[in-house]
Amino acid sequence: MYKLITNDRTATDVSMFPVYILSLATFIVFFQGFMVAPLLPLLSEQFGTTTRHVSFIEPSYLLGYGLFTLVYAPLSDRFGRFRIIALCLIIFSVLTLLTAYAHGINQMIFLRLLTGIGAAGIAPTTISWISDRYPYEKRGHALGIFFGNMAGGTAFGSSAGALITSLVGWQWLFIGVASIALLILLLIVMYQKDIFKANETVRGVKENIFLVFCNILSSGRARHTYFYVLFNGMFHGGIFAWLAYFFYRNYGLDELQIGLALLGYGIPGLLLGPLLGKLVDHYGRQRIIPLGLFLGALTVLLLSQNLNLAASCVLVALLSLGFDLSHPLFAAIVTTFSAQKGAATGLFAFFLFSGYGLGSLLLSLIVNIGLESAFQVFGGCLLLAAICSIFVFRKEK
Repeated sequence: MYKLITNDRTATDVSMFPVYILSLATFIVFFQGFMVAPLLPLLSEQFGTTTRHVSFIEPSYLLGYGLFTLVYAPLSDRFGRFRIIALCLIIFSVLTLLTAYAHGINQMIFLRLLTGIGAAGIAPTTISWISDRYPYEKRGHALGIFFGNMAGGTAFGSSAGALITSLVGWQWLFIGVASIALLILLLIVMYQKDIFKANETVRGVKENIFLVFCNILSSGRARHTYFYVLFNGMFHGGIFAWLAYFFYRNYGLDELQIGLALLGYGIPGLLLGPLLGKLVDHYGRQRIIPLGLFLGALTVLLLSQNLNLAASCVLVALLSLGFDLSHPLFAAIVTTFSAQKGAATGLFAFFLFSGYGLGSLLLSLIVNIGLESAFQVFGGCLLLAAICSIFVFRKEK
């Protein structure tokens, strides 16, 4: 096992309160990222264009986010975690506010791209901070809270976005999110001394970040883990991107009803994240990772059977649980790859969001074989990956 930075804390001398505070920033970023999914028909009518044209507001955000995680996370090693998180929250808030005043769909797409770029440093820097502050035997608990907020933001964004828009309009939705992000920043500033150590390590020497990336990826353990991050991201990104259409076509749900059906995707992580993290710390990642991958594959294979609406909603929640039992575990492993945790977690976020985008694109390319058949292809591939993971991660703790 790699030697880990524990900041002179023992496994029992840790508080999870700072994780809850800092994870709120990730919650609002993912809330904003996915709140537009149910609004595509409305925005299409508002701007007088096709739904396909409007649909680019989602990948534009993910593209900007994914690419720039490689920039921000290493910068947090040099300039400090607090500075990067605060800067990204400010940029995110301003650009989200400006999006409310977009006069055309192309302008909105561009602003969404910039917003993704601005927000890209929050999640990977938070993971780096967790690895700084918490010993490895408690890191699963902390990452469970963090990824619970990520999953919760994804689910509540898609559901609350439709509900709030139906009440006050999409412009006020963006204004409200920008305001909440600023309040979260204020909260982080208020608790700065409790969250960030006064002697936070900052690297003053410039290093070639590409050489750092190459050094990390020279390890077979790192390559295998990042491959699973990418592959699992492709699976969940592709399936989630098409779940709204799945519920619309098979059950005739409208935008608000679709949002409520997708709400289950974040409930397990949001409510059970800390408990799942403790479970992982107790039983080990080598046992839980295959279980999480197998659960994700099984739920999608069952979804492809066109069961009743209630069963499909339950399966969406179980799909989320599969994510919660796999991706936080990958993140914990990634934090052991290098002393420059910002670079390691930057690669993690890059592969994760690249997977989200590629998975959505790939499923779109094969959906002509039938949505249920495409789900079966994705589920079958993840099932094979789950079997292989038993051997790939057998030495992880």
